[in-house]
Amino acid sequence: MEILVFKTNVENVKQVRNISPHLRKIDGVLKWNIDLHDCDKVLRVEADGLSPHSIEEIVQSVGYFCKELD
Repeated sequence: MEILVFKTNVENVKQVRNISPHLRKIDGVLKWNIDLHDCDKVLRVEADGLSPHSIEEIVQSVGYFCKELD
């Protein structure tokens, strides 16, 4: 298992709900959350065997910015 961390532009709970079904359907995503109080609106994903790029693509396909943080 690894923890992947991303900067996003998700601003509110409604937007989190828009992303939720897309992240839940990805095989390998064990758990995820978005810290709406953080200035980078950090998305943390506990994953097994996923590339950061695949998470970025999914979030971006829903219409939000998503970039892996170092």
